[in-house]
Amino acid sequence: MGIKVAVIGAGTMGHALALVFALGGHEVRLTDSSMATLDKAGGLMETALETLVVAGEAPREADTEWLHHAVTRLPVLAEALEDADLVLEAIIEQPEAKRALFAEIDRLAPAAAIIASNTSYLNPFPLIPAARQDRALIMHWYTPPYLVDLVDIVGGPSCDPAVVTFAVEFCRAMGKRPVVMRKFVPGYIANRVQSAIALEVQKLLDEGVATASEIDTAIIEGIALRLPILGVLAKADFTGLAFTQTSLANRMYEPPPVRGQCDAVDALVAAGRTGVMAGAGFYDWPGETADVLEDRDRRLLALKRALRQIGTLAGEGREA
Repeated sequence: MGIKVAVIGAGTMGHALALVFALGGHEVRLTDSSMATLDKAGGLMETALETLVVAGEAPREADTEWLHHAVTRLPVLAEALEDADLVLEAIIEQPEAKRALFAEIDRLAPAAAIIASNTSYLNPFPLIPAARQDRALIMHWYTPPYLVDLVDIVGGPSCDPAVVTFAVEFCRAMGKRPVVMRKFVPGYIANRVQSAIALEVQKLLDEGVATASEIDTAIIEGIALRLPILGVLAKADFTGLAFTQTSLANRMYEPPPVRGQCDAVDALVAAGRTGVMAGAGFYDWPGETADVLEDRDRRLLALKRALRQIGTLAGEGREA
């Protein structure tokens, strides 16, 4: 049975999460402080939904009319929060902005509502009013959440364990793969590993070791092929843990220092090449943004279907 979900923030993650919850059979209300962002969200959801339907990942009856009934876009926060069972915050990673929003949620949302944050690196729990702490947790998703199934779940310091259990079951019912962490750490697991990779990549760029396309080729051809099947720790088993032990003892690798910036990134941003939304970043992305996102989604869907057939040698159920 579906529940009433309020998604606050209609940007990159918010509109996509609204689509995920709608496809999961829930009644969704999407709101944003920017009317322009809220308007744009409709078209982005329609494009993503069409891609899913064509690929057979969403029912054929899930058309534009269905979407408009399933997701109500509301510019007024109070209307979005009315009778909400679950409130998901997906706004910018700025403490004071989140603190102010949580205060409004506390004032306007039903007392029994579960409050979840999609924060990536910012600890939201000190920003949430004390009266809401027993029903506050993190539900962190990955872009695009209608294709990437991982969801990080972290209960707050005073969170009722039943709320965490609900969140896990809620995600699994939509075909997602929740991972419950014992405590909050910025970036969780996947983003922390990704940050470590990015730090090395930025060092290689700034030292002129290789170009962006050469680095991506090395990652795609050398790492990415094995990761979906083996992850990192199962791959170590195949390599042999004695080799891992020797590598550690010989200190064969030293991580780059954290500089807080990357010369290559700074130069691109200064030139206005800020990424796909701007039409260019490390690469040129000509054409409509929606078309570029659709192309990405189509390729991810093909990979996802292949991985379902192939399966994995690592993950839950195989640990020692």
